[in-house]
Amino acid sequence: MGKTFVEKIFAKYAGLKEVIPGQIVTVKPDHLLTHDNTSAIIQKIKSDLEQYGIYSKSLPIIALDHVIPASSEKIAANHKAVRDFVNKYKIENFFDIGMGVCHQLVVEKGLALPGKLILGSDSHTCSYGAIGAFSSGIDRTEAASLLLTGETWLKVPNSIKITFNKKLKSGVYAKDVVLHIIGDISASGADYCSVEHHGNLDQFSIDDRFVIANMGVEMGAKNSVFFVDDITKKYLDSMSIYSTSYDAIYPDKNASYIKDLEYDLSEIVPVVACPHTVDNVKPVSDVAGLEIQQCLIGTCTNGRFSDLKIASDILKGKKINKNVRL
Repeated sequence: MGKTFVEKIFAKYAGLKEVIPGQIVTVKPDHLLTHDNTSAIIQKIKSDLEQYGIYSKSLPIIALDHVIPASSEKIAANHKAVRDFVNKYKIENFFDIGMGVCHQLVVEKGLALPGKLILGSDSHTCSYGAIGAFSSGIDRTEAASLLLTGETWLKVPNSIKITFNKKLKSGVYAKDVVLHIIGDISASGADYCSVEHHGNLDQFSIDDRFVIANMGVEMGAKNSVFFVDDITKKYLDSMSIYSTSYDAIYPDKNASYIKDLEYDLSEIVPVVACPHTVDNVKPVSDVAGLEIQQCLIGTCTNGRFSDLKIASDILKGKKINKNVRL
């Protein structure tokens, strides 16, 4: 029987010939991402850190990006504690306030690469599947243990195959695609599964793939992955990261999936997730004219230059309603 992406990468990192869904394996990830929550994580293991130190100064990736500038004395103190930790243990990959959003930084700094395994104490760590990495969120206790030992255990997920057919209409974007899927299968439709994307993918830029992979957790997925193709290679080449620097992993053609889903992209329309759940998805036309008071452009899902350009093109020449905060 052929193997899925996650079965291959887990076997590689567990040092095993093969693994099967449901199996518990011990792995040593390439990196551990933490952000402002680093202060809470290191507090859990304060005495252990004093006694043993950290496993590796290259393992952590730390970014201060969630509450910046500090909104209170407590948060300012937490930021200082993180900086003190970074300096004391000579953490190699630290991004202070103003450097960017953590998930963008991990990809743009070349810290996530195809075929790598990265864990993070943030649910949207699954974003790095956009370039063919396995990446997933873990809780703070697991993150604390990883800092000390460099290893953790994971259960091998079942896999879901999503195939995209045809092309998106003008004015329909990657966020519409992933919300359409979540609305279809529900917020728990991919619980603890590895979601693979196949089919007509040439129309999706790396930014588009980032959006879809980032939202994998919103359908319950453990990870969400696009496989290395010419678009991936061109993106990595632009950062002087060439194919000799990574080992891309692909599923076998006869791999086994618990779900095999297909979507006709030409039928997808602009949609929005309505309160109070991410799978309460409706066509934008259904809520057109609804009064709003506040709007945010950005987030780790749609915070790249291409997203801001689309927003600026839409807003050009228009005025913000006096009753709306943008």
